[in-house]
Amino acid sequence: MNYAKATEPLSSLKTRSADLIRHSKETGQPVILTRNGRPAAILQDIETYQRQRDALLLLKLAMQGERDYRRGDVLSDEEADAHFRSKLEELAARA
Repeated sequence: MNYAKATEPLSSLKTRSADLIRHSKETGQPVILTRNGRPAAILQDIETYQRQRDALLLLKLAMQGERDYRRGDVLSDEEADAHFRSKLEELAARA
């Protein structure tokens, strides 16, 4: 990513907000807003933001699974199957 092209002074948010949002949406890249020449905030389209949040959540869950595995905190196939069947039955009973 070329940060120089994606950097705007914070004041441009007041005057060109629609253009900046459109640019972020079209490119999928954030716009770095600066105050006194220093990065102050990021403007990002909502779809890209949501994809990043989903990816971070998936990474967090994978790390938790890895940690549990290393600790030996795991279920056998049979235990996992019974657990999920129980949960599915609970959900079906609520519906």
